[in-house]
Amino acid sequence: MKYLFVHDRLGAWSGAEANLFEVARALRARGHEAALLHGAPTGRDEAAWQALFERRLPAGGGAAAVAQALREHRPDVVFLHNSPGVETTAALADAGVPVARMVHDHHLFCLRGCRYPAWSRRACTRALSPLCFFPCGGFIRRDASGGWLVSPGAYFDKRRELALHRRFARLIVASEYMREELLRNGFLRDRIEIHPPIPPAPAAAAAGVLRPAMRPRLVFAGQIVRGKGVDVLLEALALVRAPFECVILGDGSHRPHCEALSRRLGLEASVHFAGYVPAAEVAAYYRSATLAVFSSVWPEPFGLSGLEALRHGVPVVAFDVGGVREWLDDGVTGLLAPNLDRRAFAERVERLLAAPALARRLGEQGRALAAERFNFDRYIDGIEALFLQLAESRDCEVVR
Repeated sequence: MKYLFVHDRLGAWSGAEANLFEVARALRARGHEAALLHGAPTGRDEAAWQALFERRLPAGGGAAAVAQALREHRPDVVFLHNSPGVETTAALADAGVPVARMVHDHHLFCLRGCRYPAWSRRACTRALSPLCFFPCGGFIRRDASGGWLVSPGAYFDKRRELALHRRFARLIVASEYMREELLRNGFLRDRIEIHPPIPPAPAAAAAGVLRPAMRPRLVFAGQIVRGKGVDVLLEALALVRAPFECVILGDGSHRPHCEALSRRLGLEASVHFAGYVPAAEVAAYYRSATLAVFSSVWPEPFGLSGLEALRHGVPVVAFDVGGVREWLDDGVTGLLAPNLDRRAFAERVERLLAAPALARRLGEQGRALAAERFNFDRYIDGIEALFLQLAESRDCEVVR
């Protein structure tokens, strides 16, 4: 079969890009063909993406670019990830080819994309509605330079985007939590499928082993943006009295603020910002970790980096938000704290630091659970079966 992947980026960046890349690679290994219609380059691991997708086309042309991609590649199914723009979405809705959309986050139905209002980080539970204007203030957001953008028309654009998505053959989500979010926004249950974006089995740690930890080591892996709660993590770690060191793997717009906060909290000797680390090298950090800290305060659609820690046998301490408890079994594979409760988070970190045998047991239970419930080959089997079903349903329509 032939697939056309559509995404707003070219190259590695976060969990959405990792999922797209691994699915495309696995499908190609099974004999399928894959092309890519993409947005802006990320500057990270682009050579690997260029090698994987021999056919690539920038999406800047909107409908014309979609038409060209369909004409040149003639796909059986389009696999849309994050759309490069609403005109691309509209063209795909009219393309006459089955479209499956992987809903990685909340941008489809949330003006701010983070599912919490501008004035707090308490999760929103409403569908898209005029209440997104007030009290949420969803039409006000920061731009890339840190300034403020006011865009009242964004609400009507979002309503249009939702209407276009309701025409797609399937919406794929990572968790039951995300399915409920789509149902709340008017999608039909039989159009929504749950396929958690399972990563491949962890690769062996690269040569050049990290130095042994002199103190218990905590690892955070993810983007350093406000929703990932690194600032909240630092405030919690400032309450931990047991010795530890925490390595923060990742980069993002909130990093300067978090580095300054770390200094103000007196954590310079305990917290180290390692910057962006390629996924292939993260395994070495997990190999030396006592536990992983998953500090997201936005309602995570799933929480792939937390699952990745479990797959390496590392227990996780996390806030109980979004779909996190669908892979973190409290007291079995890690410990959950109420969202934004710094003191409770610190208490759970201290509990595992004080009981290495408990931490190891939770880690091993996490490894076993991840292997049993979250298997990459079964995940690809499910995606492949769905695409075959969509292609066959299209053939039947053509015959009729």
